[in-house]
Parts: sequence; C-alpha cells; structure tokens
Amino acid sequence: MREHDTTRRGSARAPWRIGTRGSLLALTQAGTVRDALIAAGEQAELVIVKTAGDKSSDPVQKIGVGVFTTALRDELASGAVDIAVHSYKDLPTAPDPRFVIAAIPPREDPRDALVARDGLVLGELPPGARIGTSAPRRVAQLRALGLGLDIRPLRGNIDTRLRKVAEGELDAVVLARAGLARIGRLDAVTEALEPVQMLPAPSQGALAVECRREDTALITLLTGLDDAGTRAAVVAERALLAELEAGCTAPVGALAEVVESLDDDGRVFEELSLRGCAAAIDGSDVIRASAVGSLAEAEQLGRALARELLELGARDLLSADDSAADSVAADGSSTPTGNPSTSFSNPSPMENNQ
Repeated sequence: MREHDTTRRGSARAPWRIGTRGSLLALTQAGTVRDALIAAGEQAELVIVKTAGDKSSDPVQKIGVGVFTTALRDELASGAVDIAVHSYKDLPTAPDPRFVIAAIPPREDPRDALVARDGLVLGELPPGARIGTSAPRRVAQLRALGLGLDIRPLRGNIDTRLRKVAEGELDAVVLARAGLARIGRLDAVTEALEPVQMLPAPSQGALAVECRREDTALITLLTGLDDAGTRAAVVAERALLAELEAGCTAPVGALAEVVESLDDDGRVFEELSLRGCAAAIDGSDVIRASAVGSLAEAEQLGRALARELLELGARDLLSADDSAADSVAADGSSTPTGNPSTSFSNPSPMENNQ
C-alpha cells in the first residue's frame, strides 16, 4: 500500500524500500544500491520478494523465464516497494511503460568465467570432459570451439554449481564472472573467458535500478547512481538483441565497450565498440560482426549491427534453434548429454536461481 501520511520516503521513519529476490547474489546486488543511497544521505532497506521460480524446483521450461522479474515488478507496481534491482540481462527487451530504468550503475566485468577441477583452463580440459551450463549462448559457443566437451544442463544457485565441480560430478562449469565477483568467489575462477572465445550475454554484469514512472523525485535521486558508459554499452547490446527479435535465452552474444580514438586533429575522443554473434545451438556455425559508433547513438549502433548479422544469415540460425526448442519435452527431459539436441532451450537466464 502507498503511504498516506506526510513522512518523506528516504527518511529514518520511511526508508526507501528496495525489492529483491532472496538469494545471496540478488541480496548482494541490491545491497550495493542500498549502500549507495545511504552514502548519499538517504535511508533505504531491502525487501525480499518471493517469486514462483524461488518456490518451485520445476524446470524453467515449465514455470517460464519471466517469473523472476515479474514478481519484482508486481510489487513495484502495487507500491509495496519503491525500487526494484534486476540483473539487467534478465529483463525483456521491450520496455514496460509503467517503469523507468533510472540508473545503470558501473558494470562488473561482463565476461564468462570457467571454474574447473585442478585449476584447469578451457584448453586443458580433455575431450569428453563434463562441463555444466544451461545457457544456449554458452552451449553454442562452447560447441563451436570443437573441443569435444560433454556439455551438461545445469540449474541451481552459484554455490550449488560450484559444488558440482568440487564434488566431482562435473569437471567444470561456466558462470558469469560478475556474479562470482559480487559474492566474493573469484578465487574459484580458473579462467576468465575472453570475448574472442565466448561473447557474453547482452548486458551481462550490469544492474537495472527500476522505479515507477510517476516517481519523478526518486528518478532524479537514482540518476546519481547512473554510469553513462555502462548505459551506452547496455543500450547498444540490448538494441542488437531486440532487432534480432531474440529473447534473453537465445544463443546471441554481444559486448560493447567504451574505447578511445583519435580524430583528424589528433584529439582523443570516446567511441563505442560493439561486437555481436549469433550461433547455432549445435555449434556448427557462429556468425560474428563488429561496429564502432558514438555513445550518443548507442541504440542505432546496436540495431545496425543486428541487421548486419541478419544479412550474414543469423535469422536462419536462430530459426533453426527455435525449431529445436519446440521439440523439447515439457518436463525438461533431454536426450543423452553428449548429443547436440540436449535440452538447453529456455533455461533460466538467472545465475542466482534456486
């Protein structure tokens, strides 16, 4: 319920309420926003929101990938919380007119990370090594490397995934490095995967700080947490995803970075360098392209690069992947794990799910 008294939000009596899921990673991410608001002289507290994904152990194919963000947005719309903090890569590309992404704080390292037994790096894993991930983007790019890995579907929070390596169930797992950094587990990383090996998910490592559109004073306050370079990069990457009409679980990678260039007079200026790829889930083909443009035209840059990928044949790859996804059993069952048709369709994009 909305407050009806005159107590100012952000005060000791009525702190800003920040909605978050209850996992360690989600709480840590939302905690950075709470701490930043407190440092700015505001009072803020975390409010844990239970989602259907947290309450169920069913495959995400059954419960749907949107349950994690929908629950937070429902609480935001009802007035139960004032702010929602999301892993940006888990938000749909279509904007919700009820809300504003008021801040995108500085991004963590967006690369994927390998956690392998015996301190091994990717190239040292022997053929047949069992490597866990459920992201089609990772599956497709790992298969395209031609290392003969046995890729296994994987669900669970970060600790659960790391435990599968520690206990010998898997030889390695691939996770977002950002999540490991935020919970202080970078010690587990045996290799940060360079973008030339594996392009990360669009907006991986970035947070979206969202509030209601009509809360103009709060929008102004949250804008102080925004990082212009991160926002430009995220806008470009998500524009590429949107133009491809691919969802957050599609085998699409993108990474934008602010780089320094020289103009004709030798003066340094900043540009946005964007790389993107679309991959076949069986690893048979990966289409890559890159472009450079101004930060002010980040969305146009992303959409232009997506159109280049489409001209190079990305639509055929993604359509084939969609067809494969349609054939997956509703209970999430799959064919033997070494087979390219193993069920990796529509997994949760979350790194911190149950």
